[in-house]
Amino acid sequence: MTFTGFKEQDFNVFKTDGLEQRMDQIITHIRPKLEALGDKYADELTGLTGEEMFYHVAKHARRTVNPPKDTWVAFAPNKRGYKMLPHFQIGLFETHVFIWFALIYESPIKDSYGKTFLKKLSKIKKEIPDTFVWSDDHTKPDSYKHSEVKKKRLKEMAERLSSVKKAELLCGVHILKDEAVAMTEEEWYTRISETFKTLLPLYNLKKQL
Repeated sequence: MTFTGFKEQDFNVFKTDGLEQRMDQIITHIRPKLEALGDKYADELTGLTGEEMFYHVAKHARRTVNPPKDTWVAFAPNKRGYKMLPHFQIGLFETHVFIWFALIYESPIKDSYGKTFLKKLSKIKKEIPDTFVWSDDHTKPDSYKHSEVKKKRLKEMAERLSSVKKAELLCGVHILKDEAVAMTEEEWYTRISETFKTLLPLYNLKKQL
């Protein structure tokens, strides 16, 4: 399958009640698109990072009762998994598409990454575009606009990586549903590629730990 964009139907999947029923809808409507994105951007991110990147489409296998509120494809330099590594994600909630750099709570390098992030804080604050957003919890749709985030808040997020077990750091873009469903295939590929290039310095911080 070739990815041509997300449709209203894709977002409506998250209105489906019941774990099994929603998973059926995700598998039917969204997963093929995530697979197509994974195939394309694993190659592109391999070129950008200089590391062989593999894609992992969320299976939501641990869920037994509650249906997923979002779904995604993740990219990392490990064929077996991504959650312990700094990685990239493309996915969607009912309200928006997200394109992230992500360091989530399962990563063992959170402490050292947070300390390195603090050293580069001024540079990061200056270079991340105002249209980007930050999050400290990948399970929630909420985010903080970079244009409104003070250095103090970024400092707190970085420090939490060292002191709070569940702390996370994510940065990227949110594309609201109405804009997303109107975007062309070419607009998607341009937006995703430009976002990953912009986020590359955050990913490459791991090389300075």
